[in-house]
Formats: sequence, C-alpha cells, structure tokens
Amino acid sequence: MNDAVGRMLDRYNCKSINDYKNALKEIIQEIALLGLWRSKFFEKAAFYGGSALRILYGLDRFSEDLNFSLLKKDDDFLMASYLKAVENELKSLGFFVTVKEKKKEFKTNIDSAFIKAGTLKNMIIVGIPESVRKKMHSEKAMKIKLEVDTNPPGDFNTKAEYLFQPVPFSVNTYSLPHLFAGKMHAILCRSWGNRVKGWDWYDLVWYAGKNIPLGLKHLESRMKQTGHLGANELITEKILRQKLMEKIECTDFNNAVKDVLNFLKDPSSLELWSEEFFRVICKKIKTVQ
Repeated sequence: MNDAVGRMLDRYNCKSINDYKNALKEIIQEIALLGLWRSKFFEKAAFYGGSALRILYGLDRFSEDLNFSLLKKDDDFLMASYLKAVENELKSLGFFVTVKEKKKEFKTNIDSAFIKAGTLKNMIIVGIPESVRKKMHSEKAMKIKLEVDTNPPGDFNTKAEYLFQPVPFSVNTYSLPHLFAGKMHAILCRSWGNRVKGWDWYDLVWYAGKNIPLGLKHLESRMKQTGHLGANELITEKILRQKLMEKIECTDFNNAVKDVLNFLKDPSSLELWSEEFFRVICKKIKTVQ
C-alpha cells in the first residue's frame, strides 16, 4: 500500500464494510480533486455540493458525487481534456480505475463522467483487513460521478480551500453562503417524484447549526434559471421561509431518514427528525445578499 494512501485511510475509524466502502470512495474523490488541480481545472471551475461540504468543511456524512460549476458560461468547455489527469493521479497511487466521459444523447448544460473502480481490488490497495474483504463480492464495482455545470447561475463568490493529503493542494470552491443557496435550491426545486433526498435535509441541519447565512441573490439566480421563479420575481427572507415551510409540510421525514442512513457513522441525530423539528430549523436560517 502507498504510504500516502495509508495515511489517508488512518483518518477513518472504520469498523463495518460500509465504513470501509465510504472511506475508499472518499479517498478516491480527494485524489481525483488533486488530479483536477494539477490539470489547472480550478482556474475555470469551482467545487460545490455535498462532497465539497464533506471534504472541505467537515460535514459528518459521506457523499457520492463530485459536482463542479464553471466560473462563467462556456459552450466550448471540454471535460474530457481533464479526465486523463484524474485517471493518471489515481493510477500513480496504485488504484485500478477507469475515468470516462458520459456521452450525451442530447445537448444539456451538464457534462458528466464516471470514475469506475473495482471495489474489492481497490480495497486491497488501501489495506482493508482480510476479514472485511472476505465478506465482499469480488465483482462489485464502485462508481463516482463527476458533473460540471457549463452554464452556471450568477451571483456567487468562490474561494481557495486547501487539502493536505496525499500532498498539499488547493481547491477552488463556492463560498459557504452560496453553497447553502445551492442546497436550498435542491430542497425547494429538486424533482424526484415521491423520493425524498435525505441528505438535502441533513445538510440543511448542518448549515443551520453552524449559523451559516444563505446567499439570497444566488438562490434567486438558480431559481430563475430553472424556471422556479419568474424573471421579475424576487426572493426575500420572508418568501424563502414560506417556500421552505410549504416543502416541510409535504415531506415524509421517515423516508428521508431511511435515505441518508448509509452515509452516516452515527445516525442518532436523525431521531429528532419531524415536521416540527424542521419548522424550528426554518426559523433559524439567516440570509445575506
């Protein structure tokens, strides 16, 4: 096992198979970010979403995908030009992976790619105990999606954050108020039919607990871009609370709990989840322009 990878695994107090799977996925995500940094990707783009919160700011849940936004619209952006750097970085540390762009069936503003890795083979690379490996299916594959928004909504700021493993490097990311605005857009506007995304609500509790203000102008820009707000409409703090209260009233929080369980090491915090609990959270939210 590579020494740098070993040090990365040492940060996790893994006990179950699920703990090791989540740790392996996050290690691969962080090394992918290093590859993107080496390829100058962050001169054009910023990291956002749940994985940004987890990796850069210590959110205590694991996240599946890596989400990015260009700093400005670019119809000629080529995601494929950065993927080889990601694959090379992972392979240089001993991982068995492929990184391929997802071919679009029709034109969209989202470019996607997948990191695919054989879970068992790469568990061996990071030194997972044999007693755990024996319980895993040898053909089980891990997939990590990378998505880039090539037509980002406006009114956001970015900043550099630093990671120190496997080597020191920097990641350009949305500021916390604008990360919060993106999460609120997902809560209010995400279209999943009857499925509830538990991690959206979990992240909301994290933001509220940290007293991080929500960037209203960026939320407004996102909602206008997706057609959830008219061109001449505005979002005020009062309107935001009204919309969030309406969403809370129609959400099944028992299903939300089930959705997020596998991404947590300690699910005890979910015992409070109810409509009443999230009404209190709604009242705690602060905003900035």
